[in-house]
Amino acid sequence: MSQAPATPEATRRQHDREIVALAVPAFGALVAEPLFVMADSAIVGHLGTAQLAGLGVASALLTTAVSVFVFLAYATTAAVARRVGAGDLPAAIRQGMDGIWLALLLGAGVIAVALPLAPGIVDIFGASATAAPYATTYLRISSLGIPAMLMVLAATGVLRGLQDTRTPLYVAVAGFVANAGLNAGLVYGAGLGIAGSAWGTVIAQYAMAAVYLTVVVRGARKHGASLRPDAAGIRASAQAGVPLLVRTLSLRAILMIATAVAARLGDADIAAHQIVLSLWSLLAFALDAIAIAGQAIIGRHLGAGDTAGAREACRRMVQWGIAVGVVLGLLVVAARPLFLPLFTSDPTVQDIALPALVIVALSQPISGVVFVLDGVLMGAGDGPYLAGAMVVTLAVFTPVALLVPGLGGGLTALWGAMTVMMATRMLTLWLRTRSGRWIVTGATR
Repeated sequence: MSQAPATPEATRRQHDREIVALAVPAFGALVAEPLFVMADSAIVGHLGTAQLAGLGVASALLTTAVSVFVFLAYATTAAVARRVGAGDLPAAIRQGMDGIWLALLLGAGVIAVALPLAPGIVDIFGASATAAPYATTYLRISSLGIPAMLMVLAATGVLRGLQDTRTPLYVAVAGFVANAGLNAGLVYGAGLGIAGSAWGTVIAQYAMAAVYLTVVVRGARKHGASLRPDAAGIRASAQAGVPLLVRTLSLRAILMIATAVAARLGDADIAAHQIVLSLWSLLAFALDAIAIAGQAIIGRHLGAGDTAGAREACRRMVQWGIAVGVVLGLLVVAARPLFLPLFTSDPTVQDIALPALVIVALSQPISGVVFVLDGVLMGAGDGPYLAGAMVVTLAVFTPVALLVPGLGGGLTALWGAMTVMMATRMLTLWLRTRSGRWIVTGATR
């Protein structure tokens, strides 16, 4: 007796359950990551202003380095999810191991550059004479943890591809607690100062990497997947990551241009910009969690050859993105009087930030669509298109942003340009998803 086809309402409920099950833990893990830097700042801040300034420079460099290699998580998620959809778990884990080996090689390369060049890199980023020694110390020690950080990214991609976002959440929370405890003990208990903070973070990162590797190795042994490095597989992982690297670098360029323009507007404007940007980044975590669910779900559907399921999941996640964007926008508007005093008591800075926050609030539904479609196309392995679309977005945003100071526009105009940027991204991503060219089925794209 054949089973009756699922009703549209039942299908929507199934997609909703999947999205929530993957997105909520992913959001928790995403929020836990920046808490590492916050914990370091809180502990090092009591050592002195020069130490905190040095930490600020070094942590900015490390955060940038890790964000550049985030493709290790994105590309691995899509590739593993496809294999899962195709019903080939051994190949899925083998694909994940290739990503982890690539992360280890890239991490070793970063160490080879960072250790000898740390003083020069710190000087380029404008650290003061008093802060530079602390920044150099922190950067050199922390660079030893880069391989662990990159392996964590790749292993997180493996688990996401296996439709598991809970384990990354647990590891991230445990890592944060361990990092805070180690830092406090080494900085003050052992009297190591800023070096203790760096060593505490490195130890926590390798502990996280060890947990991830234990989980992945256990899965590999269970399904008979090889753990040995495979040159062809590592090369394929690198090739899949190159377009996403271009995408990430283009996005970082956009954010750097926006900050540079804000700096030209004056001290009060750049201070207000940093406040608005911090909130914008926090809101991005919530929307990125849906995108991560999209990577895993879409990759699995396409690997299984289920084009109808992929289209329906995409449609439902876009609805989620819009709805979450509306809710976030309303929260920003409602929380403005409470949010701004947390960062500054300067009425001038508050007055400048206020209208910019309104623009951020109004643009959240657009951001919701952008993040979801970005995740959908990543899950489909459509990296080359994403790279091209972001380069186009950079080309549109740059002249618009650079015109802001010349035309007498302020921070509100700059965040209007940021909204133009997000609208451009939405248009390019919507055109691609509407065309259907992203739908390529099979265990590999």
